[in-house]
Amino acid sequence: MAAPESPAAGAATMRPTPAAPTAAPPGRAARDEAEARLVVGPFNRVEGDLEVRLTTAGGRVRRAEVVASMYRGFENMLVGRDPRDALVIVPRICGICSVSQSVAAARALAALAGQAPPANGALAVNLMLACENLADHLTHFYVFFMPDFARPCYAERPWFAAVHERFAALSGRHARAALAARQRWFTMLGTLGGKWPHTHSVQPGGSSRALDASERTRLLARVREFRAFLEETLFAAPLEEVTALASLQALDAWHARDPQRGDLRLFLTLAAELELATLGRGPGRYLSHGAFVGPAGQPALAQGLFDAAGGTVRPVPLEQVREDATFAWLAGDAADARHPHQGQTVPQVDKPGAYTWNKAPRLQGQVVETGALARQLVHGNPLLRELVARRGSGVLARVLARLYELAQVTPWVEHWLAELRPGEPFHSPARLPTEGQAAGLAEAARGALGHWVTVRQGRIANYQIVSPTSWNFSPRDGAGTPGALEAALVGTPVAEGDSTPVAVQHVVRSFDPCMVCTVH
Repeated sequence: MAAPESPAAGAATMRPTPAAPTAAPPGRAARDEAEARLVVGPFNRVEGDLEVRLTTAGGRVRRAEVVASMYRGFENMLVGRDPRDALVIVPRICGICSVSQSVAAARALAALAGQAPPANGALAVNLMLACENLADHLTHFYVFFMPDFARPCYAERPWFAAVHERFAALSGRHARAALAARQRWFTMLGTLGGKWPHTHSVQPGGSSRALDASERTRLLARVREFRAFLEETLFAAPLEEVTALASLQALDAWHARDPQRGDLRLFLTLAAELELATLGRGPGRYLSHGAFVGPAGQPALAQGLFDAAGGTVRPVPLEQVREDATFAWLAGDAADARHPHQGQTVPQVDKPGAYTWNKAPRLQGQVVETGALARQLVHGNPLLRELVARRGSGVLARVLARLYELAQVTPWVEHWLAELRPGEPFHSPARLPTEGQAAGLAEAARGALGHWVTVRQGRIANYQIVSPTSWNFSPRDGAGTPGALEAALVGTPVAEGDSTPVAVQHVVRSFDPCMVCTVH
């Protein structure tokens, strides 16, 4: 895993001095007397640098500002280069989701070339994406999220001893076992892609790393090892039993049979007591670019935009994506909000009112949430749809969606390996045009990832990336509308004198931030 608090090698780090708080308008003096301001961060156990500035009153968060405090500038590094250079450069945006960046770049170039991979190539790319995404889900649960429930503030809870023994940072027995399972799982990526991280085998025409029959056999053995960990430790049940839970009634009955058997049931136990279903509610609109595109060109998890209020899914109007830089340390304002094809990344470190290096992506002018929960809601998962409709789209729903995906996708990996045909092509050469525009879309573990490229005279003229954490951790836009996390934090309890409020930690980590991708 990449070092959690370090920028990528060779990347510039710029940290503007925060502006002083502005004076309160007339009529607010009495209210502001009871307000307190708190900066939470930098967060540990996070990929990249993250701060959250809170205004609290009455023991609750009244306002939140999410600060991505590091600038890197990968988009600017790409301008003027051969388009294929993107396949080498963009994986280095991040050390834990580099394959996702590779896939988005390769799909953008494939769209430019009008190229489709052969069946083996599509399967190999899905296998690499699945390895990375499932490893991220496992890491999130055991290393980033659950250790907060082993904090002393929960010492009197009836489940604390079990949580501490399994998940305590550095010493939790199940967390250590999960890291070992994750490491063996990553050996699959070494075989599939030649190396990990930053594999270069993902190409516009498929995968340049062909597999033979003996390698496929070894990969199947690794998948069975990973399945064994999930079935013995995380779920304490067969994966197919977990994915068959299609309603809240079925989930509750399954949980009630043995509330601490397996780590999912233990999480459901504490989630019910702490009311995590209603903590950190999302915006109600969920975006998925579609995950694991098969040889026929159809994603295994659907693309779409889910509206929780109406329970409906509609196509994604990609032409209506805009990035608003009003509150970013970047040139631009609400009147200059741009589609990524016309986007720009121009640092403006002394910009009045700005507080982050993240732009504010909006879809049809609205805030959306992305991630495993979005994928499951768009795809029509009945359990997650009922949970969101009846109990809320908060911390519980986000974490449960990730764990469900572990149970859902692992058998798909077994199936994709069985479908490979050693000896047949994994790659077909792609000839890139000297002029054109295209987008490459993928689903990283954390959600919708898009690369938009413009090529002129055989060189990259513009390259813009909108990552999942850019959507979820966005600042306010020009209309003053907070991003998904900023809004989700409002109302979160904060105990007086607590500099690291645990409920705030739960909400932030439920979105699973990857800040280095955000500031690319």
